[in-house]
Amino acid sequence: MKPTLLVLAAGMGSRYGGVKQIDSVGKNGECLLDFAAYDAKKAGFGKVVYIIRKDIEKDFKERLFDRVARNFNAEYVFQTPEALLTEEEVKAAQGADRKKPWGTIHAVLCAKEKIHEPFAVINADDYYGREAFETLGKYLSSIDNDCTEHAMVGYTLGKTMSRNGSVSRGVAKTSDGYLESITENTKIYYTGENFSGDKIESDLNGEIIPMTGKETVSMNLFGFSPKAFERFEKYWADFKKTSITSPKAEALLPVAASDIIKNGEGKIKVFTSEESWFGMTYPEDKQVVKDEIAKKIASGYYPEKLWDK
Repeated sequence: MKPTLLVLAAGMGSRYGGVKQIDSVGKNGECLLDFAAYDAKKAGFGKVVYIIRKDIEKDFKERLFDRVARNFNAEYVFQTPEALLTEEEVKAAQGADRKKPWGTIHAVLCAKEKIHEPFAVINADDYYGREAFETLGKYLSSIDNDCTEHAMVGYTLGKTMSRNGSVSRGVAKTSDGYLESITENTKIYYTGENFSGDKIESDLNGEIIPMTGKETVSMNLFGFSPKAFERFEKYWADFKKTSITSPKAEALLPVAASDIIKNGEGKIKVFTSEESWFGMTYPEDKQVVKDEIAKKIASGYYPEKLWDK
């Protein structure tokens, strides 16, 4: 059974200042997501499902989806503010002036009906590298739909930093190759003026924590069997009880994944990648991404023209 790639592409891009999911970075107008789909297809994935907002549908189709769909089995679904909410919950959220999306778990659950096999999850604005897709694709192809041993690909923190501002990373604690917990650090940055220093710090709930740069971090590259949806639905139901009137609270995938372990419902095997991250967090990152993609094309890692049609 070939696994599915699930792409979280409904984010607002508040720091980037635009719809970074479909911004061109390749030599022939390709987006960062073109390269993810290309790598996933080569790694044996059978389908890609995108989660998007309705307001970007036209541009999304014209600038990415139609091209990918000509070369790969592709679908998309919408993440809307009202999805998976009762009428009363919608009113409560509106009363709190909620404008942010509900988070990555809400997005994943919006795509549940499109997924009938083990699947990987990625962010739309991160570059993961082909090795990670090959590793996760091989593992997901070996498990069945009721498997309780899920997976993630972790990266070395120092290889996932930006010189243009802080980044948000889930710092993973592992034991014997399995995940014990993930702590969301929403503000990790290089010290010094204009983030030019050599030291890395995390501002975790107001406490400044020095980081070594060698920590294993989650980049939201997880692999699950459909069995994980049971925990995700429980997590979402609990989230709504406590946060439906919050204007900013988000239901986060790493937190729900950790709950699988906490509740004794399964394990998460941790693979590691030595790839260096690059991604579209800030406007200044775009040129970095374009340069890195150009280097990979020049080295033969990617063809000059990514797709045949």
